[in-house]
Amino acid sequence: MTLTVFLSGEIHTDWRDRIIAGAEGLDVAFVSPVTDHAASDDCGVAILGAEPDKFWHDHKGAKLNAIRTRKGLGDADVVVVRFGEKYRQWNAAFDAGYAAALGKSLIVLHGPEHAHALKEVDAAALAVAETPEQVVAVLRYVLTGGLPDSRAAAAQ
Repeated sequence: MTLTVFLSGEIHTDWRDRIIAGAEGLDVAFVSPVTDHAASDDCGVAILGAEPDKFWHDHKGAKLNAIRTRKGLGDADVVVVRFGEKYRQWNAAFDAGYAAALGKSLIVLHGPEHAHALKEVDAAALAVAETPEQVVAVLRYVLTGGLPDSRAAAAQ
């Protein structure tokens, strides 16, 4: 079994790198939105022309980014959505809802301090993880049926 996993959400930490590194050896293809913040913000005006108003500048970029995001979400078997500590990731909330509406297997990743604020998002998820390593363990279990070493030893 091969999984295509779309990694959505917060772009200011290394969570994506930790998941990709931890999943080495698994049959997983990772896809994500553009994570270069400046490129993501400015893609619309860089490609389609300048806008005098910041609203329309952002609007153009958001629409171009939505093309990539919708394609990635649509093709994904599993969608991981990360809500970070410092910034509000409104796009991540959209991605979680869109993925759920498409019937995608959704894993939400956030710290315990966001549990109440994200309770509706969490309710749509098939797993809610607090660390990238837990996400890797979910992917490993889905692909191999194997539990993390400490759990496997305790189960025997």
